[in-house]
Amino acid sequence: MRLRLIVPSAAAAFLMLAIPASAADGTPGAPGVGDSYYPTSGNGGYHVSHYDLRLKYEPKTDRLDGTATLTATTTQALSRFNLDFALHVNEVLVNGKKAAFTKTGEHELEITPPSSLEQGKEVNVVVRYSDTPSQVKINGYSAWQRTPDGAVVANEPEAAVWWFPSNDHPRDKATYDISVAVPDGLQTVSNGELKSQTSKLGWTRYNWRATKPQATYLTTLAVGKFDITTDKTSNGLPVLNAYSKDLGDNLDPAKASVGRTAEIIDWESSVFGPYPFNAVGGYVPNVKTGYALETQTRPYYSPSSFANGANVSVVVHELAHQWFGDNVSVKNWRDIWVNEGFATYAQWLWSAKEGEGTTQELADYVYNGIPADNDFWKVKPGDPGADNQFHNAVYNRGAIALQALRNKVGDKTFFTILKQWQSENKYGNGSVQDFAKFSERVSGKPLQKLFDTWLFTTTKPSAADAAKDGIGTAHQDKAGRSLKAAEPKSWKKIKEAQAALPH
Repeated sequence: MRLRLIVPSAAAAFLMLAIPASAADGTPGAPGVGDSYYPTSGNGGYHVSHYDLRLKYEPKTDRLDGTATLTATTTQALSRFNLDFALHVNEVLVNGKKAAFTKTGEHELEITPPSSLEQGKEVNVVVRYSDTPSQVKINGYSAWQRTPDGAVVANEPEAAVWWFPSNDHPRDKATYDISVAVPDGLQTVSNGELKSQTSKLGWTRYNWRATKPQATYLTTLAVGKFDITTDKTSNGLPVLNAYSKDLGDNLDPAKASVGRTAEIIDWESSVFGPYPFNAVGGYVPNVKTGYALETQTRPYYSPSSFANGANVSVVVHELAHQWFGDNVSVKNWRDIWVNEGFATYAQWLWSAKEGEGTTQELADYVYNGIPADNDFWKVKPGDPGADNQFHNAVYNRGAIALQALRNKVGDKTFFTILKQWQSENKYGNGSVQDFAKFSERVSGKPLQKLFDTWLFTTTKPSAADAAKDGIGTAHQDKAGRSLKAAEPKSWKKIKEAQAALPH
């Protein structure tokens, strides 16, 4: 039997005035931002401006207890919204009131507040949780790595879901306060600046602050015993580098490489424009991974990056990402070239600065040295596909595209493009096509064919087409056929560095 509630017209009018339409008509926020590579990454209906993470971690048991407070603004009227999170949740509050929640999919925390949230309103969300992160698997994998004396979390494209709830996509950047308590004798490393540390009852709490917009995957945490060094760049930026004390034979070459961070940042600032953040550094934990990652202000390096001795090239690459990837981030993950092609080209620029091979010589060497039937040429750097997101072609063919652009527009305009791309999109996002149109606007030249040739074709550009963009012409016979170019002196270290780059 249905019951019909009849409300007098005056009372109905009063209720209509008392309940804003936007609140009464709230709808669920989308469980993803619409990224074609990772459909469940990120969420719709709100924007996070700040994360306050208060954590406690016991390495012996791998237990992580946390309270995450998110400050967000709704972009639609919400009856329900999602956070990306994989750990066990104990309680959720929205604007101070207990909210219903459930786990769905691989890492969706679905939250239903007591009443709908109006569009355009600031919202406070508190999530209390506890779990053993290394035991929480998604497709058989956890980004939370246990180490002999602690743990580390750093991964691309997803890492946050294993240690804090978030809107996990580069389009939604925020600032961070990360406070972590660990047993006395251990240290923590995270983003930004270490603001304070205090000890009480056998625990030491470290308080890190990152005050510039930061993507979730660029947020990192390490717990362990570190040898920490501090410095300043010539412009006064604080530099903090950290090395696990049990790196063995890799410790000295790691220090010889990461220890040059201040010098590299000063040089890259002259090439790409002012450094966009207020702290910098790097850290090398005792992990078995083989990759490096541009975690914001403090890149992560695996010890294996230095197994053959010092490698400054990998440091150049990850620090270049502070501009290309961290300051201006991908709009969607298919736009990975706006990160990796540029960071690779920074390695080539460093090679030229060091007199170990010009950018033109490196572009010619890659173009002439890889046969047309190699799979390298079948990957489109401008849209490589999720399975090939970190393919060698995204890095090296992607860098050739930038050399071709430089040849086409000239040095002055090329470096103007790089700097203005940073300033005009500061703390924002950009796509491959955004950069192509931007380059056309700044240079005043039609460039779409150039970008199509190097970023969007699945065959090796012919010698004739390459020559139009100034690629490969220094190493051709009289018939225009490509000859194998001499290997630039820097290539060995660049190749070693690139072995550490796919994440």
